[in-house]
Amino acid sequence: MGDVLAGFHATWEFDSDSVLIRFERGIRTPKLFQALGERRIPHGALADVTLSPGKRGTVVLHAVPRSGADPLMETAAGQLKDGCDPYRLVLPAERETLAEYYRDELRALLPASSGPADHFLVAPPEGPVHFKAYDGKASFDGKAVSFRWFWTGASSAKWKAGDQTFPLADLSGVEWRSPEIFDGYLRLIRRPGSVVQPAQADQDPAAVVFGLGYGPVHESLPFAASVLAATRARGTAAVAAALPSARRDPADIAERIRHLGELHGAGLLTDEEFSSKKAELLAEL
Repeated sequence: MGDVLAGFHATWEFDSDSVLIRFERGIRTPKLFQALGERRIPHGALADVTLSPGKRGTVVLHAVPRSGADPLMETAAGQLKDGCDPYRLVLPAERETLAEYYRDELRALLPASSGPADHFLVAPPEGPVHFKAYDGKASFDGKAVSFRWFWTGASSAKWKAGDQTFPLADLSGVEWRSPEIFDGYLRLIRRPGSVVQPAQADQDPAAVVFGLGYGPVHESLPFAASVLAATRARGTAAVAAALPSARRDPADIAERIRHLGELHGAGLLTDEEFSSKKAELLAEL
C-alpha cells in the first residue's frame, strides 16, 4: 500500500506485509506510547480491522491483534485502557471516509485464518531493562530476571529469602497485574514442580508489587512483555531442538528459519544459537 495515515498520538504507515505504527512524543501522548516509540505489526498478527465512533467528534480505527501474536498484548491481558491501546488510531470524524478506505484495504491483506498464533509474530518492545516497584528493583539482562529488595517495602518473607535471580530456563511465563488496578504486581511463573509459589504477591520472592508511583504501566508492562517473549523463545528453541530428524516439508523449514530470524533480530537468540539451529534445519532438507 505504501500510504500513511496520521491520527492523534500516532501515525500508521502501510507496507505490503505490515503496518508500522509510529507514536508521537509530547505531554498529551500516553507515556506507554512514548516508551514504545514505534512497532511493526505484520499482517499475519492481525485478526481484523474495525472502525467505530470515538469520543468528542472522532472515529477509531482499530487493528485487532490475534491472540498470542504480540507479547505486549498477551502480557496486558485486556487490562489496558482504551486510550493506551497501541492498536487504536483516533482520527477526526471528518476523516471517516478515508479511515473506511484504509480499513477495507487492510482487511483485504489479512490472512484467512485469524485463530490464535502458535508463536509471537510481533517483536517484543525494547522497553526498560529495569524499573522500581514498591518493594524492590526488577532487572532483566536478557538471560535472567533479578529482584533486589527495598528494606522500606519488602515483606519479611522476601527479606528472609534474600535478593533473587531467576534464569529464563527456570521460568514458564509472566503474570502482570496493572498498577492502575488494586494490588498490582509482576510475578514470574516458575516451571511446574520447581517450587510452590505463595498466592499473595507480597509474600512471593518471584514477584514484585506495585504502588502509587511504582511500577507504572509504561515501565513495568514493556519489561514484563520482554521477559515473556524471551521465555517463550527459549521454549520454542527447545521444542525445535527436540523434534525428530525426519525430513520435513521445505516450506515448514523455511517458516521456522524465518521465525528464528525474527527471534535473532529481536535479540532473543545469540548469533551462535541462530546459526546453529539454522544449520540443523537446513540439514533436514
